[in-house]
Amino acid sequence: MDDWLSSFVFFFAVIDPVGTLPVFIAVTSRHSEWQRRKIALLAVAVATGILLFFLLAGQYLLEAIGVPLSAFQVAGGIVLFLFALTMIFGESKPEQEVDIIREGHETAIFPLAVPSIASPGAMLSAVVLTDNHRFDPIHQVNTATAMLAVLGIVLLLLLTANWIYRWIGDAGASIVSRVMGLILASVATTNVLLGIQQFFMS
Repeated sequence: MDDWLSSFVFFFAVIDPVGTLPVFIAVTSRHSEWQRRKIALLAVAVATGILLFFLLAGQYLLEAIGVPLSAFQVAGGIVLFLFALTMIFGESKPEQEVDIIREGHETAIFPLAVPSIASPGAMLSAVVLTDNHRFDPIHQVNTATAMLAVLGIVLLLLLTANWIYRWIGDAGASIVSRVMGLILASVATTNVLLGIQQFFMS
């Protein structure tokens, strides 16, 4: 149960469901309610497919090109840490991705499915948390269910986005995104330390 909860918190931080709300609202501002629901379902479905692909095949791809998972874990931890710093000190995730939308990319696939939901951090996490050399199949299934639970929350939030966003506002979404950034920075640091340890132990 502790492992499942840990994976859930990890994916919740990197996917940041609350931070996706402003992006979704901006993308669907000109659509009807039924169209918004369709876009929400499509975006979450695409993001789920991408993350499941990385969860199932990511490690095999790395091994095929000769990249040890420990190196990928360190690199991923550094990328996650830099991403977390932008969430904490720079523009928050909602502000960054709404800026992308203002440049004209107003589709459900980009930036909603990628990189808002299936972010680079989430892809890296799917690979690292299902390392075949560290985790047995039961643990990997638990990780997959934790990830799917977070994606289920994303879908629920998107389907109720207008009501929720009216309640928390821009400031609320920005605060939540920064708190998630702090959690993500801690997780990223742990990944780097574990990657270094595994590299020298192997």
